[in-house]
Amino acid sequence: MKNVILVGMPACGKSTVGVVLAKTMNKGFVDTDILIQQAESRTLQEIIDQEGNDYFHHVEERVLLDFDGEDYVVATGGSAIYFDRAMDKFKEKGVVVYIKVTLDTILERLNNIKSRGVTLEKGQTIADLYEQRIPLYQKHADMVVEADGLSVEEVVEKIVELI
Repeated sequence: MKNVILVGMPACGKSTVGVVLAKTMNKGFVDTDILIQQAESRTLQEIIDQEGNDYFHHVEERVLLDFDGEDYVVATGGSAIYFDRAMDKFKEKGVVVYIKVTLDTILERLNNIKSRGVTLEKGQTIADLYEQRIPLYQKHADMVVEADGLSVEEVVEKIVELI
């Protein structure tokens, strides 16, 4: 069985949808943000604060490339799409689903930006990050689910239908 790889902005629902999708499809579930934290024995935000974005991205890419599971739903970090080699590897072993929501939805949901582990450059806003990442999510996605206004269960239903 193939993996289902979820990509999208922070707060789009990858982890929440991923758990329910894994149960629905009888697959394992992994959140690559948790794999990063386990590899480093600290939170995402601690890694970013202590080592910087470049180091964080290096660790993230390594963790993504090291993942070799089969028959999983994988919730990736929002920046996974920066790593072409990792995304190509994911596409070989599964289908990449972009959970797309509007910037307004992201801003409404993202109330823990200071502790969440989002890799913002100095002076960069969430709107800037959104504009930068949208083309990359679309580039890597095998399918797109428009998730604005949908419940977790409705997003899961859409993904199951598409697959």
